[in-house]
Amino acid sequence: MPSRIKRSGYTFLPYCLLTVSILLLLGGCTSEKERTFGSCVTCHEQDHTGSSHEFECTSCHGGDSTQDRLELAHIQLIPYPAHPDHMESSCGQCHDKEYRGVAQSPHLTLKNKVNLIRKTYGATEDLPSLTDVPVHEDPANSLELIDDMLRRRCLSCHLYYPGESYPATIHGTGCAACHLGYKDKELADHKFLDQPTDEQCLSCHYGNYVGADYYGRYEHDLNIEYRTPYYTNRNSRPYGVEYHQLVPDIHHQRGMECIDCHSGVELMKSGSNQPVTCESCHDGKKLELHLPQGVSGENGTFTYTSRRSGNLHPLPLMSHPAHKFNNRVQCQVCHAQWAFNDSTTHLLRSDLDDYENWDRLTVQGSAELEQLLEHNLDYANEELPPTMADKITGDILPGIWYKGYSTRRWEEVLTGIDESNRLVVMRPILNYSLSWIDEDETIRYDSLTTPAPDGGMRPYTPHTTGPAGLFYEQRIRNFLGRGISNTSQEQ
Repeated sequence: MPSRIKRSGYTFLPYCLLTVSILLLLGGCTSEKERTFGSCVTCHEQDHTGSSHEFECTSCHGGDSTQDRLELAHIQLIPYPAHPDHMESSCGQCHDKEYRGVAQSPHLTLKNKVNLIRKTYGATEDLPSLTDVPVHEDPANSLELIDDMLRRRCLSCHLYYPGESYPATIHGTGCAACHLGYKDKELADHKFLDQPTDEQCLSCHYGNYVGADYYGRYEHDLNIEYRTPYYTNRNSRPYGVEYHQLVPDIHHQRGMECIDCHSGVELMKSGSNQPVTCESCHDGKKLELHLPQGVSGENGTFTYTSRRSGNLHPLPLMSHPAHKFNNRVQCQVCHAQWAFNDSTTHLLRSDLDDYENWDRLTVQGSAELEQLLEHNLDYANEELPPTMADKITGDILPGIWYKGYSTRRWEEVLTGIDESNRLVVMRPILNYSLSWIDEDETIRYDSLTTPAPDGGMRPYTPHTTGPAGLFYEQRIRNFLGRGISNTSQEQ
């Protein structure tokens, strides 16, 4: 039996046994969080991934969570495992089917947009992805110039790039763009979203593009005189440029979100699904034959249940006599409350260090360009060179791409005929004017307009749905003739 030592009325075990006891006690003090995430949590106190991704950080991020020294813990670290370059070996480990769908999806490749623009300027072959757009530091023709514009100015919303540095436009890359939440330019937490919220959608679908119009937003013109009330910092412009608040889409007013119509199958697969159309939910005859996901009912009474909120929405069915033309007229020709009509889009590449002329146009929806102009227009700063990053590789290349418009309007809904001889809403989406002045002040191209017979007009579906207005007949009379003149009197 160990000897006991009396001191000041207390009994002590020998010091050697006390030391061993303390070490054993400390060895059992590791928290559950530390056992799960290792040494990562000593520096990264962010909320972890939630119950569906309850595994070690290193499973996705690599590195070594048993090391206490940063330089050792970060060996072979992958900062952004959901980036397209890594998502097969990270997200794809468990979500192989979804990864393979996303890898071919136009949402990832942007091949539809890229090939539409490139073919307008003379390209003869399709590219499989935006990453295949050639790099040209010294463009030799209009196609090479448009390639440079695409890589450095146009393609700023895609899954290889974290977005413009504004509060509402920063997002994750790859899978994280839709499945992780950001707030005020920072990752909100590591809890993965099964269903993206509208905030994720609008981090790319903002400005004068479909998505912003669903919320009734129309971007201001860029000159400072058109952007009242005046703000003092870019944080008060969450999407880069102020916007007019117009009437939102009726579906948004009723509480529906983007994913209620645009499912994961549509967004993550390469055209293998049948997308939802207006008739899918509002044509009684079609509903009697097939109920889309979330729709229930029969005998002329149908209800849609929102995917996230679970709210019920009675579906109004097409009954007005004008709907007899719906096979020849796009629904939005009558039901769009307003539309995007930016004409013409002027794009200038300038390799000059001449910034004074852009004093009133520092805000152009590009945080990179805005910061460069504000810095160089402050004569107390050392001037930075006129360069701009490649939004796919991150490489810094010479020249700045400025943007402006001839007019910005929303009042008139423009219409035209699509390839199936149907009357549809149009917008001047390819109505470009390209220019380039090099560092020697030589004008390489001056107002090179779109070589398209239709002036760059393309069909699109404005997300500004509402009741057909008093003047809907005027939108379609020239196309269909005067056989509709009495429909407005019928109920």
